[in-house]
Amino acid sequence: MYGTQSKRDIAFELQSQIPILRPSIHARRAHLVVKFQDLYGFTVEGNVDDVNVLNELREKVRQQGRIWWALEASKGANWYLLPSISEGQSLKASLKLSALANAVTLKRLIRKGIPPVLRPKVWFSLSGAAKKKSTVPESYYNDLTKAVDGKVTPATRQIDHDLPRTFPGHPWLDTPEGHAALRRVLVGYSFRDSDVGYCQGLNYVAALLLLVMKTEEDAFWMLAVLLENVLVHDCYTNNLSGCHVEQRVFKDLLAKKCPRIATHLEALDFDVSLVATEWFLCLFSKSLPSETTLRVWDVLFYEGAKVLFHVAMAIFKMREEELLLTYHVGDVINILQRTTHHLFDPEELLTRYGGGNMKVHASGIVSACSLHSNCRHRSTNWNEQLLFSFLGKLEQNSKLN
Repeated sequence: MYGTQSKRDIAFELQSQIPILRPSIHARRAHLVVKFQDLYGFTVEGNVDDVNVLNELREKVRQQGRIWWALEASKGANWYLLPSISEGQSLKASLKLSALANAVTLKRLIRKGIPPVLRPKVWFSLSGAAKKKSTVPESYYNDLTKAVDGKVTPATRQIDHDLPRTFPGHPWLDTPEGHAALRRVLVGYSFRDSDVGYCQGLNYVAALLLLVMKTEEDAFWMLAVLLENVLVHDCYTNNLSGCHVEQRVFKDLLAKKCPRIATHLEALDFDVSLVATEWFLCLFSKSLPSETTLRVWDVLFYEGAKVLFHVAMAIFKMREEELLLTYHVGDVINILQRTTHHLFDPEELLTRYGGGNMKVHASGIVSACSLHSNCRHRSTNWNEQLLFSFLGKLEQNSKLN
């Protein structure tokens, strides 16, 4: 047979007998890298499916915007500025039924995302920043920035070092104008609160606040309310005591809520603080895509620091099966970094993995902060006391809710 065929004919015949393996359409789409700018000017790399997810989410944002505008038209421009339900008061004494309905509506709307055009106004009002600003003279920020101009401290030197490393390549932040605005906000706050001064991580937080709030002064007050009222105390002081407590609390929460993951990571000698420290200090601004980060911040400014624990646990939970197959610490880090960098769907983060057993209640955080301020100077084991208080309060709330 082969004697009468040329080598070329033989080659074609053999080739025809070999099955042709072509990658599926989905596989080809997954490997096609697309670069584009998001709503806040950041360059994003993703595949075609990522782009489709973003387009679907932006359509949902437009739909949400129509709901917000309809509510403003029917209830008034500031309908969301409501009195809160105080502990120990009856419902009737605290809120009228209509106000309660507004509160329920607002919570649901915020979890689905605040439209970008309304975000500065809603954040500024609901976070307490507007109230904080109203307690000082109107010229406070301008007077502060003028008073500290030219002063050199360890904090200002570190700020100057970090400015060019804050979101490099961004079309506004990575410019002389952007650096100058970010520097004024950070230096101004370092003099407002000498206990905090400046801590690495705040540069990313303040930079994102500038992009959202549009003005330096509003970004400054958002940073102030965040550090003074929203987050766990002492997260950004010199010894990072609050941050260390957060990591201990998160580690124990992970063991409580996701025991399989926690047991496996412990067997690998993986410390969750290897990834979670940056998550908490930068409030996910370095890890998640900006539009996803801001959806997390929508909830943060309304419901408090519990959302940071919620999101951190959700990231681990959504990759549970993949993490359980790892054998090395590096593999765990790679999986988590790949997950966060391509987490374009905040619904997946805040909703699908946010219910039931994954809930974290704010009162546990509050009790932890209270115990921290009371016992840190009286006991060398205040971290443990703080941790036990948090978990005890969390257990109570899980039974009530």
